[in-house]
Amino acid sequence: CKKPEKATETAAKEKKESCSTPTTASDSAKFVNHSIEIKGEIETSLKLTVDSLKTFSVKTISDFKIVCQSGETKKVDKNAKGVLLKDILTKAKIKQNGHKDRNFYIVARASDNYMATFSWAELFNNPTGENVYVLFEENGKPIKNGEMILICKNDIKTGPRHVYWLKSIEVYKVK
Repeated sequence: CKKPEKATETAAKEKKESCSTPTTASDSAKFVNHSIEIKGEIETSLKLTVDSLKTFSVKTISDFKIVCQSGETKKVDKNAKGVLLKDILTKAKIKQNGHKDRNFYIVARASDNYMATFSWAELFNNPTGENVYVLFEENGKPIKNGEMILICKNDIKTGPRHVYWLKSIEVYKVK
């Protein structure tokens, strides 16, 4: 039985607007990283593992939802542990020429090349900075999709800046 064309178009549109395509365990394993590299316009390059993240000030967040662009809740973490991105960047020390040099953007890149961006002001001069984490534990267990993920807790739709398979944090100067 052939579906009416309009129903097929609607289904295709809904699939396209879906937050993510399910990934098999074997496909996910191809993208797993055991460390993240902090690089770019910084004074100290860092290569961080879960163990090295645990030496930072570890924060616990509760009741965090991954909400797609469509508004669908994809996942709920009752609790998660991680480190503020701004704490990591403070340790790496962004190469600023004086206190007025603030024109930087930060890219969180996954090994599948998915990216999320933040501005310097968003992280260091805005409440968002207290809500962007590199997580290493969800619901009392290690992260499944890569060992570390990046999330922005105060985004309305948290999915677009939810970076699985986190590979690097890159700092660039706006030119």
